[in-house]
Amino acid sequence: MNVELIVVGKTDMKEVEALVAMYSKRLNHYVRFAITTIADIRNTKKLSEAEQRRLEGEAILRLINESDHVMLLDEHGVELRSIEFADMMQRRMSAGTRRLVFVIGGPYGFSEAVYGRANSKLSLSKMTFSHQIVRAIFAEQLYRAFTILKNEPYHHE
Repeated sequence: MNVELIVVGKTDMKEVEALVAMYSKRLNHYVRFAITTIADIRNTKKLSEAEQRRLEGEAILRLINESDHVMLLDEHGVELRSIEFADMMQRRMSAGTRRLVFVIGGPYGFSEAVYGRANSKLSLSKMTFSHQIVRAIFAEQLYRAFTILKNEPYHHE
């Protein structure tokens, strides 16, 4: 299975970038993992939030194939414990999912078109995190899920 994380806008936080790079490298020991960054929309001050979501959504949808299983990282998604998330990853692999795509939207969330294409939504917390910090948190949780599945000593219950 290939796992891809699509993110809107690049991070300007070197610490976050370093964490994401570290977990990406670790993840590639278990699964083909890639991160695709969509360029920030230009001149956003002239755009409404809805217009910005629409433009970001169009860019996201261009990167998604019809056969992909798409999970949005969204505050209204289901919350899972790390072990439950690992179980969900195992179910996706067992189901023969070829490409599992997770998406972190921009500061205003997702367009209706992206919500319409998504197979599910996942929330990392009831708290709100910046879309930059979420990259590192999610990469760590994805790595944790694979260590759980391999019964490695990283996760402690």
